[in-house]
Amino acid sequence: MTAPIFHPRFIHSRLTEALEDTPVVLIHGPRQCGKTTLARAVGDQAGYSYISFDDNVLRTSAQTDPAGFVADLPDKAVLDEVQRVPELFTALKAAVDRDRRPGRFILTGSANVLLVPRLADSLAGRMEILRLHPLAQAEQEGTPPGFLGTLFGGGFKAGPKARLGKELAERIANGGYPAALARPSARRRFTWYRDYIETLVQRDVRDLARISALDVLPRLLTLAAGQTGRLLNVADLSSPFQISRPTIRDYVTLLARVFLLEELPPWHSNRLSRLIKTAKLHLGDTGLACALLGLDAGALWSDRALLGQLLETFVFQELRRLASWHENPMTFHHFRDKDGLEVDIVLESSNQRIAGIEVKASATVTTRDFRGLHKLKESAGKHFSAGVVLYDGEVTAPFGDRLYAVPIRSLWETA
Repeated sequence: MTAPIFHPRFIHSRLTEALEDTPVVLIHGPRQCGKTTLARAVGDQAGYSYISFDDNVLRTSAQTDPAGFVADLPDKAVLDEVQRVPELFTALKAAVDRDRRPGRFILTGSANVLLVPRLADSLAGRMEILRLHPLAQAEQEGTPPGFLGTLFGGGFKAGPKARLGKELAERIANGGYPAALARPSARRRFTWYRDYIETLVQRDVRDLARISALDVLPRLLTLAAGQTGRLLNVADLSSPFQISRPTIRDYVTLLARVFLLEELPPWHSNRLSRLIKTAKLHLGDTGLACALLGLDAGALWSDRALLGQLLETFVFQELRRLASWHENPMTFHHFRDKDGLEVDIVLESSNQRIAGIEVKASATVTTRDFRGLHKLKESAGKHFSAGVVLYDGEVTAPFGDRLYAVPIRSLWETA
């Protein structure tokens, strides 16, 4: 595969900070998102040895005698793709309990250990977990943005920006995987994403679960790409297959464990009882979604309905990436009541401040676009910070108390 162009990762400072006071730091995220590059950039500078469990000999050695393997490790080590040797977690726990020095181990993993309680609990209190996503637009541009600070801080200031137009479809179709972005053409990026899916299903998914019909997973993922940004409907996902709904539901969870899918839970409030309590489904990256659907930027731009759907996922993933290095931890939800009023993305900060984001592919905004945000504002009460309609327009403009229309490119531009 083409060597990725190096992009500085804005989570770098959080990793170095964690290593100063925590014995084990795990960087997890999808395969090929840049975990190894980040871990080695920090580890090589600080004298860490590097061990990859993609190496069959090392993996077998660690599986055969995990306690002995950990005992023989150098003082500081990067253990890459550690999910391939889950037996190591108990041995690492014992090693850390004997020696609690900070910064002993940097782990990377392409499966979400938070969805495997046995693994996460074994290092509870001893390990900090950092989520690395594919590249944010801001990382691609090299400009740390202030969008989340403004959303929860002083409010948005009026000012002009250039409309993105077809460039928006190109950014959606390109996605954020460094190796894909290094390819010289859309056709070559499409090939990379296609091969990526095949490799991931054959290797990582097979490591996690014994599935007799692995060919179902790429087809299921393609169906999920068509449903991205919509309420999760297992019946629709299972209808093309001769497989039970509970099994398809398990497969969705499995794809979430390798960061290909993400479920966005509903936001709840004691003030409202008439809320939809179904999660929304999002693909982990829009470049991947477009490849699964056979779309290039031109085809996406021509299909306005699908553009709107994928744009919602694009904005959601962009916000998740911004939040991953933000000082204030945030959780993500969606809002929808039984009258059909909705807000695409709801962010809740650690100090219980609530902000809502509605996403529009159009170049104009009307007061009607703020109906869901008004409902969210009413429901959140004193905790409401701001409501934003992100759109492909040219100006930032207020639409009432703490409500704003904001150009989409403000997600990655500082001014």
